[in-house]
Amino acid sequence: MHITVAGKSVDTGDALRFHVEQGLNTIASKYFDHAMEARVVFSRNRGHFLCDINMHAGRNLTMQAEGEAPDAHRAFEAAAEHLGKRLRRYRRRVNEHARGQAHLRDPAAGPPRQASLREAAETPMDDDAEAKADAAHAMVVAERPESVMQLTVGQAAIRLETAAAPVLLFRNSASGVINVVYRRQDGHVGWLDPGQA
Repeated sequence: MHITVAGKSVDTGDALRFHVEQGLNTIASKYFDHAMEARVVFSRNRGHFLCDINMHAGRNLTMQAEGEAPDAHRAFEAAAEHLGKRLRRYRRRVNEHARGQAHLRDPAAGPPRQASLREAAETPMDDDAEAKADAAHAMVVAERPESVMQLTVGQAAIRLETAAAPVLLFRNSASGVINVVYRRQDGHVGWLDPGQA
């Protein structure tokens, strides 16, 4: 995995770089053997260090995590913990989705467990992650172009959680119609399907 460590008005010495590389390689090997690259940026804010990690964990999968602490090493540890938690949730939901789809590949496996979008939506989000997501999306500065992916509703809910985005536009694989999943104010996931209107 290619790891870039940068600092905004912060000196990132060899010890910090080694600590970051060792920590990210441990996380990547635990959850995703095929993680491609990670960018870690350290900065200062009112005497505290901030660490922002952006990891390109796979095709069309980018994870982001932040941490704040009195020193750079602890800021990285906090951000790495958030990143690990997000990767663990993503991995669990992908596995649950695969088990639910097993009956399509092997009819002898029986009907799927009725784990649905409702269960995915009822998984509580960390309070600090919600506050950071709200603060991070207060003003649109620039958005990169995204392709509209063909997904099931469950896959779209998983992508919404991992992207920490307020909304996700996708093409419903069942109907072929453009759909939207979004994070509601109560923390649940809403689903808009104009094909059923």
